[in-house]
Amino acid sequence: MGQFLQSHGEFTKRAFFNGRIDLSQVEAVIDIINAKTEKESKASINQLEGNLSKEIRKIKNNILSVLTDIEASIDYPEYDIEEVSNNRALEIINKVQKQLESLRDSFENGKILKEGIKVAIIGKPNSGKSSLLNKILKEERAIVTDIEGTTRDTIEEFVSINGIPFKFIDTAGIRQADNKVEEIGIEKSKKVAKESDLIIAMFDNSKNLSKEDKEIIEFIKDKKAIILLNKCDLEDKKLENSKEIIKTNKKTIKISLLSELNLNNFYKEIDIMFNLNKIAPDNEILITNIRHKILIDNAIKHAMDAKEALTSGMPIDIISINIKEILEDLSEITGENVSEDIIKEIFSKFCLGK
Repeated sequence: MGQFLQSHGEFTKRAFFNGRIDLSQVEAVIDIINAKTEKESKASINQLEGNLSKEIRKIKNNILSVLTDIEASIDYPEYDIEEVSNNRALEIINKVQKQLESLRDSFENGKILKEGIKVAIIGKPNSGKSSLLNKILKEERAIVTDIEGTTRDTIEEFVSINGIPFKFIDTAGIRQADNKVEEIGIEKSKKVAKESDLIIAMFDNSKNLSKEDKEIIEFIKDKKAIILLNKCDLEDKKLENSKEIIKTNKKTIKISLLSELNLNNFYKEIDIMFNLNKIAPDNEILITNIRHKILIDNAIKHAMDAKEALTSGMPIDIISINIKEILEDLSEITGENVSEDIIKEIFSKFCLGK
């Protein structure tokens, strides 16, 4: 794998320094190599084909047309064209800001595609957490027994749902720990759950809510969560009608992992919660790279500064500085205006595993 990355790195480096591809396309090559799902791969191919570069060029051309007008008003003050230039500049910068905001807003879906969605499965021992992980993975990954506290540490696995990578984490059962090892596992479970994008809270529907169950309900009240009431093929305690669960206002699904009853409803709910079907890298440019997101945020700020300078009657040369800063931010994305350190850092990613 190291040799594979290195050879691709050399080929890509030559293409970049010969002007065949820009820096955003170099990053797309790295993302294609590391892609975990088909959708992530498609988003990276879209970027490698130059679709992001084309959009950046379009925005830069708009900015350059404003700078041309500003330079003309500075060079030929006798023609009194400053007011006309300012009005046109304001109109174009408004348009540029909207284009930039559209790119920035795509990062939410792009981040999901690239980094995936982190899901923690929590619950008391024997509520069905490990069995759920095994069903999702379609293999016996986690040990399942009738003995409480079998899972002492977290088990993490990636799985693709609708082309989106999900990291499912089976955690140690939450209860009063019998020993120090289990106590550490339970604390780790709570930490993982806090840092997750989604919590699956599992309860044994054949038993009444216990003190530990109520603590879990309290834990998820301000978090994005789905409640699964497992073992509904056994005695039905109708936990969905309990005041504690109703109060959470969370989506509650009764399931049986033994018979796989309502598991499809669980997958559908995840789909709805994260709008998975709307993440379509074929049809739109998605920003997946945090470096690009930061530079686009900077460009938006500089666009807002330029608009404020225009509306407050600042001197035209000051306004041109704000506008040039937008160009510089965008040129960093494509590599036309970027430090050697950044270039080295990006190409070093091809050397991983050497």
